[in-house]
Amino acid sequence: MTDPLIRIAAALERLAPAPAPAPDFTAADAFLWHTAPDRLEPVMRVNRVDLAQLVGIDRARDTLLANTLQFARGAAANNALLWGARGMGKSSLVKAVHAAVIGQGAALKLVELAREDLPSVGRLLTHLRASDQRFVLYCDDLSFSHDDQHYKSLKAVLDGGIEGRPENVIFYATSNRRHLMPRDMIENERSTAINPSEAVEEKVSLSDRFGLWLGFHPCGQDEYLAMIAGYCAAYGIDITPETLRAEAIEWQATRGSRSGRVAWQYFTDLAGRRGIAL
Repeated sequence: MTDPLIRIAAALERLAPAPAPAPDFTAADAFLWHTAPDRLEPVMRVNRVDLAQLVGIDRARDTLLANTLQFARGAAANNALLWGARGMGKSSLVKAVHAAVIGQGAALKLVELAREDLPSVGRLLTHLRASDQRFVLYCDDLSFSHDDQHYKSLKAVLDGGIEGRPENVIFYATSNRRHLMPRDMIENERSTAINPSEAVEEKVSLSDRFGLWLGFHPCGQDEYLAMIAGYCAAYGIDITPETLRAEAIEWQATRGSRSGRVAWQYFTDLAGRRGIAL
């Protein structure tokens, strides 16, 4: 029986995929995490705007920049949750801060993790923990539904588990929800559970594990116009203040909202009409 077992074991070993090579973190400053198979894909050109062009979020900008610089320099820093109104620059701020930090000479890598890949975060942390680099692990548009169990995987990134978060990793997330789950689901848990406080506490406590909560709120008209004026200055577009104001207000009226995203969309249209590539 020994020989057949040896032959079977050898055949299985030949069929098994070769171990994945260690990631080359010198290939880029930013990476995307993929699964099936697990790999870190270098991003040679990150889609982002300059930090100076983010108008109306000064407090959040300064707080996140200071926290990230502390971390990049080896000091203590907090995980951060950027929450609030859509289109107000939450994800743009994370990417802009990363660029500003490496622009100051600090070595820092940005790794984006999709929400649906949260169950694989333990394997990703194994790669990051083995490196001598420092990482911002970033998840955009993070939220959980009533029966979603992905949030349990996230606790390992924050402060749960025996190993805890690697010292060379910090976690930033953006979300439209302060507690990462819809308010009506929180109320439903309270109304139907035998112990209402315990029913909600597990999911709500996840957001408590972020040391920094940075709120983003809808912008006013002056901030909206200042955003567009900043883009015009950055790209050298000459337009009279009266024309800019009239067109920009008409644009946001057709959209029914004002935000940093709407400001950029108007500016994209303006630049296109002027024959300028962004």
